Amino acid sequence: MSKTLVQFIIEEQRNIPGASGDFTGLLSDIEIACKHIAHQVNKGALIGVLGSAGSENVQGETQKKLDVITNEIFLECNEWSGHLAAMASEEMDEIYPIPAKYPKGKYLLTFDPLDGSSNIDVNISVGTIFSILRCPEGVANPTEKDFLQPGTKQVCAGYALYGPATMIVLTTGNGVNGFTLDRDIGEFVLTHPKMNIPADTAEFAINMSNRRYWEEPVQRYVEECVKGKDGGREKNFNMRWVASMVAEVHRILTRGGIFMYPFDTKDPAKAGKLRLMYEANPMSFIVEQAGGASSTGRQRIMEVQPTNLHQRVPVILGSKNEVERVVGYHSGK
Repeated sequence: MSKTLVQFIIEEQRNIPGASGDFTGLLSDIEIACKHIAHQVNKGALIGVLGSAGSENVQGETQKKLDVITNEIFLECNEWSGHLAAMASEEMDEIYPIPAKYPKGKYLLTFDPLDGSSNIDVNISVGTIFSILRCPEGVANPTEKDFLQPGTKQVCAGYALYGPATMIVLTTGNGVNGFTLDRDIGEFVLTHPKMNIPADTAEFAINMSNRRYWEEPVQRYVEECVKGKDGGREKNFNMRWVASMVAEVHRILTRGGIFMYPFDTKDPAKAGKLRLMYEANPMSFIVEQAGGASSTGRQRIMEVQPTNLHQRVPVILGSKNEVERVVGYHSGK
């Protein structure tokens, strides 16, 4: 019989002296939330959840109905069990303290409930991204500053992919494993053990419409990829762009590649497009644990010290040798 996600986590827990089971319980709650979200995404227009919600999130982005629905699902599935001290979501201005009627735990949870939601109306793969941190010792009522921990402090990071198959991919700092939802038994089953990103690749993913706004190092790298063998590289490249970070990263985990959402001058007030706490840090943890690399171009993403809950950063991640090439161009090599 195939190993389920819960079995896998329990076995991992047994290797940790003094483990209380809280972490296993928290991941079980996250798993249930992802099942609920998968159901909503799968039903889509059949239950009237597509289209705009007529509201904006803290970043000024128009929310889809499913952004709001999936955010509520994640909160409701994780607030009651006593594993968390507080939560933070890309869709909410401030942190979400655990209601007084529920016990509090020792972990903090950050999440993007529906990454790539701009694609939901055209039936392209979307996902959920989550990150687990420890609540600082002795803190009973966490504030925003308690969440502002660098990515190196993550206990766990993962994402759910709602595509042709529903998957959860996660790391606890001991490699990356992928689990596929078997709808016949209602469980996520281990199907992709010890996922590994090839160090070399011939695929790059970037939004080429922003090309005129990029810095010179990214311009140089992409120009080389486009020219391929005719421009001095030893191979020709293919370009991919889904506009769903979960889908992009999952492809890279499966067959290699480099994903870039670099700094650009389109909106100089923004340091980058992607959120450090909800997207860049968890995906960087996963990618590094699978043998890849992740950088802003100038700094390892997981070493960035967060300054606010909704901070944005440039992101360059994927196959190690290509990421290191882009980083080298930023440093003048």
